[in-house]
Amino acid sequence: MKRFYGHRAYVQSAGVKHELEIDGFAVAVCAEVDVELERHRVRSFDEMQEWGDDLSGFDLIVALSPASQRRALDMTRHFYIEVEYWPILDPTGLGETRDAKLTAYRQARDQIVERMTARFGAPEGP
Repeated sequence: MKRFYGHRAYVQSAGVKHELEIDGFAVAVCAEVDVELERHRVRSFDEMQEWGDDLSGFDLIVALSPASQRRALDMTRHFYIEVEYWPILDPTGLGETRDAKLTAYRQARDQIVERMTARFGAPEGP
């Protein structure tokens, strides 16, 4: 999001659970479109709250899985925050070979880019 739309909006990434590291296949396919994830810090919704991120300051939560949609709706029931569910392919566990896995991750990445473009317009950067 930041790569395509700059600082037009404050963006925070969170998931349902905390993972120790970001997935290497995600890092690889995002690097192909000049999105750097190597230093990205993976965190959960709970960590966001623990670290003081005020949910009432957000206008939109985009959920990429049914579990994250449920969690977002639960967390925002006392705030007016729009929650959108974007059904994106979950590439984890798909593909037998490295190339097949990368293909699945590229499909997921491209679905996210298509959804962002449909929702927020053409990217501002190159």
